[in-house]
Amino acid sequence: MLHSALINVMVKAARRAGRALSRDLGEIENLQVSLKGPANFVSLADKRAEQMLYDDLTKARPGYGFLGEEGGSREGTDKSNTWIVDPLDGTTNFLHGIPQFAISIGLQREGVIVAGVIYNPATDELYIAERGKGAFLNDTRLRVAARKQLSDCVIACGLPHIGRGDHELSRREMTEIQNRVAGLRRFGAASLDLAYVAAGRLDGYWERNLQPWDIAAGLIMVREAGGVVSGIEGGDTAMATGHVVCGNETIQRELVKILKPLG
Repeated sequence: MLHSALINVMVKAARRAGRALSRDLGEIENLQVSLKGPANFVSLADKRAEQMLYDDLTKARPGYGFLGEEGGSREGTDKSNTWIVDPLDGTTNFLHGIPQFAISIGLQREGVIVAGVIYNPATDELYIAERGKGAFLNDTRLRVAARKQLSDCVIACGLPHIGRGDHELSRREMTEIQNRVAGLRRFGAASLDLAYVAAGRLDGYWERNLQPWDIAAGLIMVREAGGVVSGIEGGDTAMATGHVVCGNETIQRELVKILKPLG
């Protein structure tokens, strides 16, 4: 199908970086790995992929700002547009050879996410969304699942690891949700969790303490697939707070109702 010039730029960049990550996945034992923090790994593959994305996106759209997980914020001459990029979401999965990781590219314009691409090179699944134009997986239109009862739903979450997050709060949240749902899942890549909600594979998802590059592309993916994304307190605060909850309108509302009092 035909995509806009903007989406084509994002897809081309994601696929090129994805080819490099696929090669590195095949050489996983030989990757040089450094510790960025407790159980938070960063690899040469991660840094190389971000540089490739920066080079390609900057060449295609000179002047746009760039916010990446590894390189931080780089201001451009165009103050209205900023790429928000995670070159390897699911780094720990990647370094263990688990094929649940993705490149995530969002474009923020005047403070609003207007386009997103999420690409898992291990499965060759390419998710795209552009404001007002819908969300797609490999050219198939996406819609969030229609289930209305939590007891029928499979919900994804994040789990804080060593040295990060509020473990006690996480346990309270899981206990409350587990008692109400058909299944609870933790996959380890926020961008793909959001993409799976958009695709109807998951009925809902929540996680705390995320960064803008974790969720920028996923937010527009869910919304363009007919879903609702908010902060855990409700309202459009996910990018500001890093706390996200989503699903169809009914399931998102039910999740907020359970999670908000716990925090």
